[in-house]
Amino acid sequence: MATQVLLVDDEQDLCEAIQDGLSRHGIEVDWRTTADQALTLLNERDFDVVLTDLNLPEMSGIELCERIVANRPDTPVIVLTAFGSMESVIDTIRAGAYDFIPKPVDVANLAHAVNRAAQHFHLRQEVKRLRHTLETFSSPGQLIGQSTAMKKVYDLIERLRNTDATVLLTGESGTGKELVARALHTQSRRSAHPFLAINCAAVPTNLLESELFGHAKGAFTDAHSDRKGLFERAHRGTVLLDEIGEMALDMQPKLLRVLEERQVRPVGGGKDISFDTRVIASTNRDLETEVEEGRFREDLYYRLNVVQVHLPPLRARGNDILLLAQQFVQTFATKLSRPVKGISSEAARRLLEYDWPGNVRQLQNSIERAVTLTRFEEITVDDLPEKIGRFESTKMVLVDSDAEHLLSLSELEKRYIERVLTAVAGNKTQAAAVLGLDRRTLYRKLERYDRE
Repeated sequence: MATQVLLVDDEQDLCEAIQDGLSRHGIEVDWRTTADQALTLLNERDFDVVLTDLNLPEMSGIELCERIVANRPDTPVIVLTAFGSMESVIDTIRAGAYDFIPKPVDVANLAHAVNRAAQHFHLRQEVKRLRHTLETFSSPGQLIGQSTAMKKVYDLIERLRNTDATVLLTGESGTGKELVARALHTQSRRSAHPFLAINCAAVPTNLLESELFGHAKGAFTDAHSDRKGLFERAHRGTVLLDEIGEMALDMQPKLLRVLEERQVRPVGGGKDISFDTRVIASTNRDLETEVEEGRFREDLYYRLNVVQVHLPPLRARGNDILLLAQQFVQTFATKLSRPVKGISSEAARRLLEYDWPGNVRQLQNSIERAVTLTRFEEITVDDLPEKIGRFESTKMVLVDSDAEHLLSLSELEKRYIERVLTAVAGNKTQAAAVLGLDRRTLYRKLERYDRE
């Protein structure tokens, strides 16, 4: 939808000239020659931006600006004037003007200013909407998000709530896989029983077997008494095997036997012990590739991958970034006793543009820092970590208006495949799914690009 602008100037010829010039930039302009007429129109319909001359009959542009800011604080006002003194600039700023443009007006510069102000307006509206959304938001567990990708996750959680199916959670680090695992547990009929998690990458291989299956007294030097393992302690509940892709190859057949037989034998023990535990596994690795390259057992992969739930990266979740950020603002403002209420529109823009390689975990850390450091009620760009505040988004250019730089179809395909691989952090299985290709076809294309 085109940006909607209300222009207020007592020179009709100038109004028509600005209207014509901005229309060529895709901006729709409605104009009035007095402040009273403009205020009447503002009561009847909404505008993204108001442009007003400084010198108007009956009511000055500064007075008009003050009235608009008082009644419509989110609507940015840009003041136009031929009197470019420092005093008039200060007066417009004090009146709450968003920007100050001197006459004679350069239409291209004015269009840029209008589009920037409109973006500011829409971001403020979105941040307000998200604050309200959080008040009524409902989702499984502590998960937050309204993007299409997250709605698919919620749908799978709902469909799995009355089953004991083994679930494999995939996605980059920091995307919230453990939160989904907890949501699967709390939404299930096992919710009254234990939820126990173990990070397979954090426990040394020689201790992992004991942690999972337990051990008998005297099984090794420090085994001073019998100890139940994770599967037995989580009886009738849920076990999360986090970072399952890091499990050593010699440990994998032991886990496979336990999952198939639903019995464990403690290290140094003489008999098997039955258990009734739901198993959820998670990984940030591409397990199909791990299987093909001999680092993960194929039979264990299929035993774990009964139902797969993929957690999207934060950069693919759109306005969920602001929804999560606002939630973190509220959480840390309360925890740290800080009078912070929200996020400025410019800071919100930077949050949306950033790539978030660390995903939700990185966003949480960044907002905690900002809430701690800010001197205002809203987080500003200066409160964000420097790499986020100064981040410049890189866009993939597929075509060029210059006929000499038009791309061939093969080059277009190559660039798009590279872009998709970047978006999924190099996970070829996910890239193939996004591209609608089977994995072997994708591999052949990548091999061809390497030879070029």
